[in-house]
Order: sequence, then structure tokens, then C-alpha cells
Amino acid sequence: MDHNATTPLHEEVLEAMMPYLTDQFANPASITHAAGRVVRDAVEAARAEIAAFVGAQPSEIVFTSGATESDNLALKGAAWAHRDHGDHIVTSATEHKAVLDTCRWLQNNGFRLTVLPVDADGLVDPAAVAAALSDRTILVSVQHANSEIGTIQPVEEIGRLCRERGVLFHCDATQSVGRIPFSVADVSCDMAAFSGHKFYGPKGIGALFVRRRVRIEPILSGGGQENGRRAGTLNVPGVIGLAAACRVARRDREAESLRLLQLRTILLDDIVSNVPGARLNGHPVRRLPNNLNFSFPGVEGEALILGMKTVALSSGSACTADEPGPSHVLKAIGLPDELGHATLRFGLGRGNDESEVRSVAAALAGAVARLRSLSPTS
Repeated sequence: MDHNATTPLHEEVLEAMMPYLTDQFANPASITHAAGRVVRDAVEAARAEIAAFVGAQPSEIVFTSGATESDNLALKGAAWAHRDHGDHIVTSATEHKAVLDTCRWLQNNGFRLTVLPVDADGLVDPAAVAAALSDRTILVSVQHANSEIGTIQPVEEIGRLCRERGVLFHCDATQSVGRIPFSVADVSCDMAAFSGHKFYGPKGIGALFVRRRVRIEPILSGGGQENGRRAGTLNVPGVIGLAAACRVARRDREAESLRLLQLRTILLDDIVSNVPGARLNGHPVRRLPNNLNFSFPGVEGEALILGMKTVALSSGSACTADEPGPSHVLKAIGLPDELGHATLRFGLGRGNDESEVRSVAAALAGAVARLRSLSPTS
């Protein structure tokens, strides 16, 4: 139950990738021979399919190694390309570290940074975005959905606001693409990052949408691939797998989201009914259909995970698992440290069913009761 960290490779995705892991191994840049041209054509067909999935044009898709690289390319690339027009960047306190750490790197290299607070549900106020903008603001970055607490941001309103003010808008859509509807037109974003392994595609492949006529400086040089925006030999099996994951999501997403929402409701009701004091973190309605984040006063989240040995759970984002203390997301929504330490994230996925959900909820209730009985403050 840790599908917000990653997902298993879908069997249809693996099947689509296999020829490019075996016989079709040519470099797509090797267009002087037939084998290279065949692979290049497959890559461009995949690019078109991925672009259509998010409402973009094929030329607006840049392949990367994943969402972290996509976020870095978007923020650093846009900031350096537009530094003659301004030096101010706006983001929010609950962004993924791929965004926050990149923004702080830019701050250390001459740019000014405003990090907006969120409310207790993790929402960014569009009015606060508007108030933060100045004639020196060149870039705003707000995620679509949070990886830890599942809150879905009002990115459509923020995107329209940025468009009206002539400010670039970057949206980290890593948790939403493939899980909930995402359209670059609806969001009015200029750049959007996403990654294959979050929705049953392969690891090591991601994409960055860059709207036409938006200039970005490359952060990797050395070959001129991806129209000069990202150098390096393409991960062809990954590209094909990403397109296949988009194809599966296009077909199954609506029904699967409804199924996961039903499972999430069962899990939520069972936890609330059987674990006294359980606190739901994140927005109660505006959240990913597969995500729940709960704090359990009086216990340690890590102890709960260890006590439920057969269940894959996490106490926060996989990308911050090695950092001591409660996550920056939980701190940003005002959660005290003692509750931050007592938090678990549940990420439901294709492999989960009702019997598993009820079994996990029952095991959780038992584990919480045991740990509380051992606590000297109980």
C-alpha cells in the first residue's frame, strides 16, 4: 500500500517494451541506417501518444530520466533563460523536494524566492499567489497533487492568474498524470513534469511538457538531442513504456479511480471506526483517489510500519525517507512534531482489493492498541 512511492510495471507496458530491450536496440539518432530510423519512428509515435494524453503537441514533450530531472530542467532552464526579465520565483511550502531544493539552489545563485504557506488542509490560496507577484516575477511553481497528503491544488485558477500576469507557470504533475485527469490546457501551465513509474510505467523515464515559444536553457549538454533541450541518448524502452502506460491509463483510469476511491472510503471508515483519535491529514475531498494520510497519537509511525511486517507502507515521501524528523509537508500544514512522527501514508493501487484493505485496517488497529498499551503515557 505504497503506490504513491512507485507502482509495479503493467504487463501491457512490459510487452510493449520487450522488442526495444532485445531486437530493436538501435540508437534513434542513427538515422543513416534503417534500424535507427525504425526506432526513431517508434520514439516519435510514442511522443505523439504521450503528448495527446496530456493535451500537448508532440514537439512540446521533452524526454528525461524522471520527474526530478524534469523539475530541475523546468525551473533552472526557465530561470536562466528569462533572467534578463526578472529574478523572482514563487512556489509553495509543500512542493516535492525536487522543486523546493531546486528553487533554493536558484536562490543561492542570485534569484529571489517566495515560498507561500498552505492552510491546514495543504491548499495554496490563489490570492496569496496573486499578492506575491511583482513585475520581477518570472516563474511560479505549484504542484497538482501532493505525494504525501494527497491534496489537489487549485492549479487551474493559479494557471489562469499567471497567464493574465505574463508569468511562467510550472506544475509538478507527477502524482496526478495517469491517476486523475490532467490537461496542460485546463491548467494553463507553461511547463509540467511527470514520471512513468508513478502510473505503472518503467522507472528511469519521465517527461517535461514545455509550451511552444517558452524558452529554457538546457541543464545537460553534449549532443543536442530533444531539439537541444536535453542531451543524451534516449532511453528508448522507457519511452515506449511511458507511451504504453499512458495508453493503459487512458483506457482504465476512470474505472480504476472509482474503484480506488471506493477502497479508500472503506479504509478510511475502518480506521476512523477502530482507531481512537486517528487524524486524517490533507483535504478531506480535494485529494487523490488512492491516498490517505493518518496520524495516530501516542505511537511512532516507524514502529507501526515495523509492526505490520507484511504490509508495504511509508511514513512520508520515498524521496525524503532518509531525512530525520517529520516531513516538511506535515510541518507546513501545522502538524506538531509528535503527530508528524506518528503518521502513515496509504497509497492504494491496482493490486489492492477490499479484503486486503479490511485486513490492513484490522492489523493497524491492533498494532496501534498494542503500542499505546506499551507507552508510559498511556
